[in-house]
Order: sequence, then C-alpha cells, then structure tokens
Amino acid sequence: MTWKTLDDMELAGKIVLTRVDINVPVENGQVTDTTRIDRIIPTIRDIQAKGGKPVLLAHFGRPKGKPVPEMSLRVTLPALETALGQPVTFIERPGREALEAEPADAVILVENTRFTPMEEANDPQMAGFLASLGDVFCNDAFSAAHRAHASTEGIARLLPACAGRLMQAELSALEAALGTPQPPVMAIVGGAKVSTKLALLGNLVSKTDMLVIGGGMANTFLAAQGVNVGKSLAEHDMADTARDILARARAAGCEIVLPSDIVVATEFREHAAHQTVPVSACPADAMILDAGPETSAHIAARLADTRTVVMNGPLGVFEMAPFHRATFALVEEIARLTGTGKLVSIAGGGDTVAAINAAGHGDGFTYISTAGGAFLEWMEGKTLPGVAALEG
Repeated sequence: MTWKTLDDMELAGKIVLTRVDINVPVENGQVTDTTRIDRIIPTIRDIQAKGGKPVLLAHFGRPKGKPVPEMSLRVTLPALETALGQPVTFIERPGREALEAEPADAVILVENTRFTPMEEANDPQMAGFLASLGDVFCNDAFSAAHRAHASTEGIARLLPACAGRLMQAELSALEAALGTPQPPVMAIVGGAKVSTKLALLGNLVSKTDMLVIGGGMANTFLAAQGVNVGKSLAEHDMADTARDILARARAAGCEIVLPSDIVVATEFREHAAHQTVPVSACPADAMILDAGPETSAHIAARLADTRTVVMNGPLGVFEMAPFHRATFALVEEIARLTGTGKLVSIAGGGDTVAAINAAGHGDGFTYISTAGGAFLEWMEGKTLPGVAALEG
C-alpha cells in the first residue's frame, strides 16, 4: 500500500479538507447512534495537533442532487460538538476567505455535499471548487470510498492527499485480513442470498483456507447438493452457480463448511416451536432458521487452528431467539480466541456488526468495520476509487 497518512503530511497553518462519513441514524431531530461520529474524532484531533484547520466534507441521506432541508448536516452538530468538546462552525456555502477567517483551532462542517448533482457525477468543476477551499485533502470516509464522487475521488487528484486515522485503520485491518494475512485463514459468510455475494464468494475461495457459509445462503448450497431444505429460504435457480463455487473451492484447496445439523421450525417467529435435526432430515413443511450445535462445535474446533478470520454475515436468524445460538456461539469463540492473542479477527457489514453487538462482544474483535458496501467490495477484490486516488 502506497497511500500516505497524517503522519506524512505537513499541516501547520493549512486548511485540511477532511472527507468524513457522519451519515448517522436520526429520529425526531436527534442522532440516535454516534458511532460514526465518535470514530472520526482521532483524525480531527490529530489535524489540530499538527496545526491544521479541519474542514469536514460529508453527505447525509439521499437528497438526489437537490437541497433537502430534512437532510441538512445541521442535525449532526450537537452530537459532533459533544464528541469533540468544542463548538463546530457550520457553513452552507463555503468560500476560501470565510474558512481562512475562522480561528486557527476551529472545526468547520460544510453542508451536505450531495445537495448538488455534481457530487455523485464526480464533476471536475465541483472537485476543482472543493480543492480551491483547502491546502490538503484527508479522506477518513472508507465507507464512501467505493464511490467515485467529487468529494471522495475527484478532489484527491487535485491536492496533496492522505488517509485519516479511521481510513488508515480500515485499510490496515483489511490488508491483515485478505492482503497479507497470517494463515490459516477462515472466512465466514452469511446472509439471505447467494446472488448478492457471488463476487465475494468467488474471491474468497482463492484467498482463504476455509469458507464457512451460513444463513439462507447455506440453504442454497445444500439444495444444490440434493439436500431437501423444506420451505427454507433458498435460491434454487442458483444451484449451478453454487456447484461451480464448490468446484472452484476444491480446485483452490479451500474447504467449504456447511451445516451438518440444523434448527428448524414451521413458523417464522421468535420462540417458535423448533427442533434440531441432521441436515438430511429437514421436514418438508419446515424452515431452516439456524445451524445446530454439532455445526457450532465443528466450526469452533477449526477456529482453534485458525490465525485470521474475516466475518461477513450471521449463521442464522440471530434477531429471533432461539435462532441466535449458532451465531452468538461463533462470535463468543472468535472473541475469546482474539483475546488470547491467537486470532486476528476482522468483521464488517450491517447484520454482522448488529449480531456481534447483540452477542455482547463489540469490543472482542481485532477490528470491526463501520463500512457496508465498501467493506463488501474490498472483500470482493474490487478497486475502491476513493482508495486508489490516495495511491495516485
């Protein structure tokens, strides 16, 4: 990796245009989860410590290129000021003179970059305008790095550019997971549909030693091998694709782990009547809602010999008891081994993070990514425009 960090930049007396992701959940005009705001604070602090003036560029919601009052970044100001412990200046229409007039220790937030169609079009005129506002560009929004927008990619081509602390942490963690990992490497992929993660599965079978497949995706693979999955969620039209991935895994020496026992129910609801049966014995009127204890024990045994694990998806319907058990057991074991120093554990994706937090192990992994689409595209082996621009 050839991208620079804040440590490589001279910032004293300079305006540092800092792309952040503070697209946080809001209810009744209040930020309900400050995780993304909390994670950009080290970058802002380090810029200030080096004598720079951070000017935050960010998007909020999907205004589709027009000013939408309900999607103004003003709503994030109270949470941002609380996290920073200082006032934040909000500017709707930034100009160089206005930014220079702010005190040296000021933190400035610019209105939603997506209030113009030029942002998502990566319009050179907008990139040029943004670049004219500052002296250095710092990208701390890995979660937006898979989009070639004016404030993520275009501007990075026009100013001295570097990664912020969150971006640096994300890239370093992902490099440790799939770039130059400590072998053996296990990937855990769950979710509803194989069709949404084809590129991911194709990349992982060539990068890992073991691929654990759970959730609805596992049902598709089981059905493709002739297993009766009853009324379970499964993409039967993806059978050929599933068999192809299995064949590619065999050729690459990657072991695929599918459930050997399953927890089934005839109703999709919490605390539904359920039973645990061998994977070959799913009743015709039942749905597979979780992996069974035998499967959990097998994965745990294989984890003991693993040095790097990357997780993207749960093993079952973790939101509904008792179908959370396999996922929670897996998360607990990963956290335990990580705590002993035997395992490097990386996780990302909305459902994955929710499952880890629900299991009570939000601090138990080596690194948990805040990114959704960018994390997935990186795991798929795709080039992220916002990262590539930093390497230019």
